[in-house]
Amino acid sequence: MTTVRRALDDLSRADALRLLSSATIGRVGVTIGALPAILPVNFGVLDDTIVFRTAPGTKLTAAVQGTVVAFEVDDADTAAETGWSVLVVGRAREITDRVALERARALGLRPWAPGAHDHFVQISLDMVTGRRIKPRDATHPNGAHRDAHHVD
Repeated sequence: MTTVRRALDDLSRADALRLLSSATIGRVGVTIGALPAILPVNFGVLDDTIVFRTAPGTKLTAAVQGTVVAFEVDDADTAAETGWSVLVVGRAREITDRVALERARALGLRPWAPGAHDHFVQISLDMVTGRRIKPRDATHPNGAHRDAHHVD
């Protein structure tokens, strides 16, 4: 049996934002009655915010109250046992400004869930972190990860 060694790398903010922008489905973490809740949404990135559409309910309530929320996206290759995840922590706010609403609508977000999702919410990118797990480069002398940006 062959054991594949893996490397867990912290992503730079720039790399995490690039991966965030490449995704279309994420999860919003909010608190409901002092208990955590994770809710899936399709989203887009506009300027320095995450934007999604929602109906009245938990996510909109968090936005109207300016609540600090978590937002997570990831991707995994289960066969290769590799992947990445990006976590954003920021304040949720409903978009009400007419010009900002036009820009949010231009993202073309279409909710998958039934019903009217007429409200747009943005999440600020106050804290952005990310990690990637991938096979180690077996040719590197100490087994540590090497990439195109690494200089020995």
